[in-house]
Formats: sequence, C-alpha cells, structure tokens
Amino acid sequence: SWLTHDGSTPTSVTGSNSTIGVWAAAYRRKSHVRGDDIESGPWVQVSRMGNPLFNEVIVPMGKKDRWNAVPPSEDGDFLKYVQHPELAGLLPVLYPGVFPKLAAYTSPRADLQAILLTGIPTGVVTGFQNFTGSEPADMLRLNMAITPASSPNPLGLVAGDPAGFPNGRRVFDDVATVEVRAIAGLTIPLVDPTHFPAADAAAALVSDFTSAQVAAIVGSARYQSSFPYLGDPKDGFDNPS
Repeated sequence: SWLTHDGSTPTSVTGSNSTIGVWAAAYRRKSHVRGDDIESGPWVQVSRMGNPLFNEVIVPMGKKDRWNAVPPSEDGDFLKYVQHPELAGLLPVLYPGVFPKLAAYTSPRADLQAILLTGIPTGVVTGFQNFTGSEPADMLRLNMAITPASSPNPLGLVAGDPAGFPNGRRVFDDVATVEVRAIAGLTIPLVDPTHFPAADAAAALVSDFTSAQVAAIVGSARYQSSFPYLGDPKDGFDNPS
C-alpha cells in the first residue's frame, strides 16, 4: 500500500494528500576528458522525464537542452508550448478537412495544461483528480487512493479506467495513443464544453495498435501481476513477433 507524508494510507480520491508527483533525472560530471576517460567537476543534470513524450512532442527542438537541464519547478517557461502545441497546429495541415474543429480552436489548451503540468483538478472527470497544485511542472502524477483496475484498459482514463495513464503509468498503457488523441482535441470538451462541445471524429481514431494487438499485449506473458511486472525478455531472433 501507499503512505502519505503523515504515514497514513490514502483512502479518499478527492483528498489533497492522495496524489504524488514524480520524475526522474540523469546526471553526469561537468568535465569529461575523452581518451583518458577522466571525469571531474560537479554533477549536472543532462536529462529528465516525467510524462512520456513531453520532451519529444511538446518541447521545441531549440529548447530541449534547456528543458533537460532544469527541474520541473521551472516548467512555467515551457507553459506556452503546452497551451499551443505545435502538433495540434500541424494535424489540420497534414490531414486537410479531417480536423476542422481543432483548426478553428485558438484558445490556450487548458486540458493539456491540466493533464501534463498541474494534474487534473476535481470536477473535470467525475470521481477523479490527480491535482498537485497550480504551479506548472512536468511530473507523472498518481492518485494513490485509486485501486488497481481488475480489467485494465491500455487507454487509461480516456477509456474510463482511472487506474491508468495519466494517473501514473502502467507498463502496458498505450501512452502515445492517449497523448496524441488529447493533442488532437479529444479532451478539450472536458474543460471547454461551451466553445468546444465535441472533438473531431478523427481524434478518437488515432491508435498505435489494433484492438487485437492490444488484447494480445495485455493478456500475454510479457507482464506479471507482481514486481518486476515485466516478463522474461525474449530475443528478437527467436521471437520476431
């Protein structure tokens, strides 16, 4: 079970102490002499990760090094890229006539800001929240009061499974599909139903896998019900599938 900062087990989904935010960072020594393989100087952060694909899809090419070097507390500098993601502008151009509602929507993307930078506050999704505060920070958030799903859906919260991404991230969650569908406008009606009552039909069709592939992945021996959760690795020569 999970424990809150005061040592108790969180039981209320709406409780302010039920949600944690986590991220990972990689460091190296500031100086490295190649050839002699000598490292010296202080440790400096060179990479980090919270939400999947945040750096790859949201952060512009010229800003990636800076994003990787700063802590999540400085993510206010990257807020504009979440509120107006480049991919959302490219989709209507790449697929003319397929995303007319998304193309016409010019308001800042409050849905993406909630999903990626603050957590989803109470009232947006019935019976769910993983809000950590109004300060923008790319962190993977988990509401610890939500119990694991007996029949998990790889699409997580957008498919009605609150135990899945973006509430934490299970190893089989199809995070790429979830995030691209969100960027395509699927989650805008949750926060702006007046101006965006429904998303383009294409927003719900984006998928990395077919339904049969998803069922095979979730039900396969690749995953275990206990730590380390990932099954035994198989080499690609003998197991090309």
